[in-house]
Amino acid sequence: MLSINNGVLIGIALLLACLLFRPKLLAAPMWRATVTPLASIIGSGFLVAGPILAHTVGNWAWLAMLALCGLGYWFGAAIRYNIIHVEPSLANQPPFYQVGLERLCELALSLAYFVSVAYYLNLFAAFGLRLGEVLDPFWIRLVSTGVIASIGLLGALRGLAGLERLEVLVVALKLSLIGGLLAVLAQVNLSAFTAGELAWVGQRHEQGWQALEILLGLVILVQGFETSRYLGRKYDPATRVRSMRWAQWIATGIYLTFLLLITSLFRDGLPPQGGETAIIDLLRPVGTAVAPLLILTALASQLSAAVADMNGAGGLLAGASAGRVPVRLGNLITALVAIAITWTANIYEIITYASKMFVIYYALQALQAALAAWRRGEWWRACGFAAAVLVALGIIVFAKPIAA
Repeated sequence: MLSINNGVLIGIALLLACLLFRPKLLAAPMWRATVTPLASIIGSGFLVAGPILAHTVGNWAWLAMLALCGLGYWFGAAIRYNIIHVEPSLANQPPFYQVGLERLCELALSLAYFVSVAYYLNLFAAFGLRLGEVLDPFWIRLVSTGVIASIGLLGALRGLAGLERLEVLVVALKLSLIGGLLAVLAQVNLSAFTAGELAWVGQRHEQGWQALEILLGLVILVQGFETSRYLGRKYDPATRVRSMRWAQWIATGIYLTFLLLITSLFRDGLPPQGGETAIIDLLRPVGTAVAPLLILTALASQLSAAVADMNGAGGLLAGASAGRVPVRLGNLITALVAIAITWTANIYEIITYASKMFVIYYALQALQAALAAWRRGEWWRACGFAAAVLVALGIIVFAKPIAA
């Protein structure tokens, strides 16, 4: 059975790779605009969502992910509104508060990128070390520190534009593997169902308010759609709005399908060590090809996402400081902060910190959208965006990491 599963996984992945690596698709403007937010949304989230949500809410993991995706879409609606209505205002004679809020948004997002770089590259190190079955947090931190320092120095000395160009290829690789994985999981579930052996027996390990607090700290799982806001030099507003929607829809479909298909594999909670790579152990019974392909995709996607966020942080720091902090110096600052975070927090704390930092940015974007809608007389939109601000504040106050 394992050999059949391996064949399905590799066969579907190769078939999808033939489709996704077509030069015509890779060069298509709409696809390239969609790839940027999609790469961030389904990068690290796809790797850690299953085990963390299984531990927190058991068999209701798919519903929790649907709620997180819905929350992300709500915040995304505010950013899309700002692309259409606030950006043109900023280019002309904007109200003073719009300029101030925009500077605060850039600063908040750059700070969020500090944490996300630590998050991505700690996962990069954790998955890389799984090749040697190394789970010790000390070695994960040591390796991630080396990678962060290397990328930071490269960004400070030569820039990261060359590495960022790999993004569209990494996404094609990642989607190919995910497609193959979903196909083999569907086969496993169908076989179990026809044999009368399909059962959802996963147990939640957190209850009530504690589970909600943990879920509020998992917004990072669906983060990434905001990158469309800063692609104005490459794409027009309509393309950015449409590509952000596509990215969020595709990511939601992938997440929900994946979590529904792996629910039957849920058993124990997170292990005391190596919880960030628990997806490998969860899917090991599916096929022997799963672990190496997951690790390969994890390494590529985490490195790509970290490079994009480090460069993004450098660019935002340069913008927020009116050019007083060059992009390359911003890259170095980002690396130093990410290293400090690596040695002062565990992976679950980093996830929650990153979520809170991004939610601060989303709150500012929602406030910007609410004020713009109010000025335009769109009261119902203004109320919706104002409610998003209140939800964001609740996340910032109440979100907590999983107890390690």
